[in-house]
This record gives sequence, C-alpha cells and structure tokens, in this order.
Amino acid sequence: MSSDHDILTALNRDYINSVQTCDVKRFDEILAPDFYCSNPDRSLVDRAGFLKQTARPIAIRNLKAEDVLIRIIGDAAIIHARTSYVMPDGSAGGGRYTDVWAKIGGQWLAVSAHVTR
Repeated sequence: MSSDHDILTALNRDYINSVQTCDVKRFDEILAPDFYCSNPDRSLVDRAGFLKQTARPIAIRNLKAEDVLIRIIGDAAIIHARTSYVMPDGSAGGGRYTDVWAKIGGQWLAVSAHVTR
C-alpha cells in the first residue's frame, strides 16, 4: 500500500504531465468538482474553465516540476514547486505553482491551483 506522500508525488507528476500533453481526461479524474485555478494572467477559472483551457495546445515543451515540496496536514495537502520549460523560441522559461489537494472519500483530489510565471 502506498503512503499518502507517494500517492501525492504520483498525482503531482500526472498533473504536470497532463498540462504538457493537454490531457483533459486525466484532469477530469483528479480535479475536485469545486476546483478553481488562479492563472498567471490573474484570471480565476473554475473546473470547467480549467478543462477548457487545458484542451488547447500549449507552445512550451519539456515542462518539469522541480524542488517539489509536499506538505500533508490531515486530509489536506499543499504542493509547492518550481517549473522549468523551453519557450517556443528555444529560451528557458519558468515559474512556480501551489496546488491544494483534499482527501475526499478516501481519494486525493486537486481542489485549488495557483500558477505564476
């Protein structure tokens, strides 16, 4: 049986991979019904809006999460990380994110995300 930390590590990897590959199906599985995301452009989108924006192809490549810090507080978890990626012109890009997860019905689901670039 995997520990909560192991499960959240795998979910974080799935989340980042789903951003890079526009995997709406995987996001549909791991986002809570009341999920919200604060985008780098300062917009706030609900779950439906996030899935819609995820379906659009992204121009960056080699998206990676680095310096991942997972904090588990009871049935909640906060994941902080730095991102690195390659911009369309070949230059390096990066940012940070903070995701909040909740254990709902025994399953970890993302309830909130905040992304900066």
